[in-house]
Amino acid sequence: MRKFLNLGIGLVLATIVTSVQAAEYPSRPITFMTMTQPGAQIDRLTRGLGQRMSKILGQPINVKNVTGSHGTVMATSLSRAKPDGYTIGVTSLTAYTYAPHHAKLSYKPSDFDFLTLVALNSSGFISKADKPWKTLKEAFAWAKKHNNSKMKVMFHGADDKDAIIRMAKKEGVQLALLPSKGGPSVIQAVTGDHVDVGYVGAILYKHVEAGTIKLIAAALGNRLPPIPDVPTLKEQGYDEQVEMIVALVAPKGINKKAKAKLLAAATQLANDKETQTFITKNLKMRPVKWGEKHADKTAKDLYKTFGKQAKMK
Repeated sequence: MRKFLNLGIGLVLATIVTSVQAAEYPSRPITFMTMTQPGAQIDRLTRGLGQRMSKILGQPINVKNVTGSHGTVMATSLSRAKPDGYTIGVTSLTAYTYAPHHAKLSYKPSDFDFLTLVALNSSGFISKADKPWKTLKEAFAWAKKHNNSKMKVMFHGADDKDAIIRMAKKEGVQLALLPSKGGPSVIQAVTGDHVDVGYVGAILYKHVEAGTIKLIAAALGNRLPPIPDVPTLKEQGYDEQVEMIVALVAPKGINKKAKAKLLAAATQLANDKETQTFITKNLKMRPVKWGEKHADKTAKDLYKTFGKQAKMK
C-alpha cells in the first residue's frame, strides 16, 4: 500500500514540477541553431541576438553551429527538435522556401513556425583583388577567352548556385562548382586562388576594405551602399537576384507560452535602437519588418514564387 502511495505522490509531484516548468518558460538554457560556421555573418548575428535576448528572457542562450547545404542540414535537425521553445533556428529562409523545390528533403515548410524576420544579409559575387576583371560579366568574358579550363566557383546554397549556372550558360561558360561552409570558407577559397568567383554575404565588406577581395556583382535588387560603384546582376544583363533573408524559425507547434515570450522579446529587440545599429551598422545587413505575420507571409510568398520558377525549368 505504501509503495503505491509513494508512486502516486511521485507522479503528482512530477506533474506539478512539469507544470511549473512550462509556466515559467524559460527555466533552462535555450539553444539557437545557426546554419553557418563560427565567424560567418549569420553566426555573428545569431550570437548578437542570443546575447540580447538572453538578457530579456533571463536564461543563457547557447549557439550551435549546424552547417551543410546552406541551411538544409540545420533545418532537418530543427524539424526533429521538440517544439518546447528551447531550440530555435536563426537561418536564411532559402532552406525553407527555395531548397524544397530543388532537393529531396525530409521536411517541408509547414513543419516550422516562422517567428520573425530579423535581417536581410547584403550579398554579392566576389573575386580576389588581383583578378583581371572588374565585374562578373567581365569574369565570364575572360573565362570564355581563356577556355582551356572551367571557371571555378564556390557557392553558398541552391539559389546562388542555380543563378550562377544560368548566367554561365547564357555566356557559354563552363563551371567547376564547389560548395561552401559559410562566408569564411568562401573568403579563404577566393583569396587562396582555389576558386575564381565566390558568393558571400556581408562578411565581404571588411575584406574589400582590406584590399584582399573585390565585389564583382551585387546580388540584391539594388547596389550595396558601401560599394556603390559595383553594378547589380540585373545591371550586368542577368535577370537574377539572390537574397539571404534571415529569420527566427521554430519547430511547428511551438509551446504557446514559449512562443509568446520569444515574440515579446523579438518585439523589444525590433524597437531597440542599439540592436538595430548592431544589425545595420556593425554587421552591415539590411533592416526588415519584424513580426510573426510578416515572417509567415514572406515565407509562404517566397515558397510559391520559387515553386513557379522551378516548374518553368
